[in-house]
Order: sequence, then structure tokens, then C-alpha cells
Amino acid sequence: MADAARASAPRYETLLIRKEGAVDWLTLNRPDALNSINPTMTAELQDYFGRLYTDHSVRIVVIKGAGRAFSAGLDLKHNAESRSKEGNRSGVVAGLAGQRSISEIVMRMRRCPQAIVSLVHGPACGGGFAFALASDIRIAGESARMNAAFIRIGLSACDIGVSYFLPRLVGVSVASELMLTGRFINAERALRVGLVSEVVPDDRLEEAARPYIEEMLTTSPLGLRLTKECLNMSTDAGSLEAAVAMEDRNQILCAQTDDFREGISAFLGKRKPAFTNS
Repeated sequence: MADAARASAPRYETLLIRKEGAVDWLTLNRPDALNSINPTMTAELQDYFGRLYTDHSVRIVVIKGAGRAFSAGLDLKHNAESRSKEGNRSGVVAGLAGQRSISEIVMRMRRCPQAIVSLVHGPACGGGFAFALASDIRIAGESARMNAAFIRIGLSACDIGVSYFLPRLVGVSVASELMLTGRFINAERALRVGLVSEVVPDDRLEEAARPYIEEMLTTSPLGLRLTKECLNMSTDAGSLEAAVAMEDRNQILCAQTDDFREGISAFLGKRKPAFTNS
């Protein structure tokens, strides 16, 4: 089933997918436009993350950008040309549909059970910033510069999940500073406030991701999926009791699997576990 799913995977115009076993290396591939987000990329990212929801052959996704940037955000040139052609005909309904098509990407990133690692170098602005925030782990190259660019072009800084993710990652005070001003946060400060896990030279980003990948691949597939799910739920849990109830449910589910028995056996035998996702 997994092989069939992989064989039927579409070829994308703005994305490159490199598969290494259970790991997908996803490259935003519009380098001449600093990987800015156009309608094609929007549709392709929606499709890719939507397919992941039931594809358990993929356990980890690593996102990076081709060329000099992670992503400069919305393709403003394309957007301006579209508005010029349409005039005022687009209206609220069409505008909201376009807005939701982009915000749906981060919804699908959080909904999919795979762990997502973003390797951020150069500009990560607006929607590109949102993609990094929606990931589970962020590693920054030394050139990384991130901002909620929306407020710089006459919009609200609250867009594509940024007002949800950012204060939960860095606290309300720092999030308010970044969102109300649109100022950039560089790699060094991003590390200091806990926005990224580490900072490395740009040419070592893939190398830096390898230990995270290897450690996650030593976990049981079900355990990794349920951990992401529970972290999502606990972030918004209304009480300790609600979070603990989800944790209890996850542990009982995992304890019924062959992988749990294999994990115990491997621990006692001082060997590496051979999980089978069963």
C-alpha cells in the first residue's frame, strides 16, 4: 500500500521531494523568486500535506528552500498583476477563498501525523515565516532573518496562523514586539528566545538535521505520531486534567502494540529496537 502511494505521488512544479526511507526532504523550489508563494505552490503544498494524513510510510518531513531564501512569503508581483487584471471584480468572497487556500496549508501541516523539521536560511517572511512556525522543530542557518511581513504592506500581522504559533513559542511580549513592528528577528536572537533549536552555518543545515531525524526514527511509529497529536492538543488544553486524559489514552494505545513489547525487550537486552509499526 505504501509503495503504491509513493508510486502514484504527483510531480510538482514548485516543490522538490527527495525520499530517503521514511523521510521526505521537501524543497520549496522557486529560487529566482526567493521561493515566494504563488497559486501553484499554494495548491501543491495543500496537496502534499493533505496526502500525508494517511501516508504512514512517511514519518518525518524536512522543509528547506532552494537558493538564497527559505521563503520570502506571498508572491506580491503575481498578486499585484492578478489584481490589475481583475480590477475590483474579485471581491470579498473570492478574496477570502484565496486567503483560506494559503492558511489551509498550516492547518494541514499541524493535522498531518509526521514530525516536520524546517531548515531556515535567508529570508523567511510572511507566509514563509508561518511555514517555519507551523513546523515541529526549527533549525536556523546563520543567515536566517524572519518577520511577520504582512503588517509592512498595510495588512494585519495576524495571518496564516502566526498570531497562534508565535506567542506560544516565544511568549506574548516578544510576539507582540515582532508582530506590531514587523521587524526582523535574526538567527542569534531566534535561538535566544527559543524560536529555533540551534543555529549553524547555512551549508551545514542538512547535516544539523540528521541527529534529530535519526533519534526520531529510533522511536516507534505510533509513539511518534501520537506524541505530535498530544502536543497539539495539550497546547490548547483547558486544564491539566484534559492534557493528562490525552496522555493516558496515548499510553494505553501504545502499550497494546508489538512495538511496545519490542521496546521493552530491546531496553532490557541493551540493543537497538526493531520496530514494525504493529
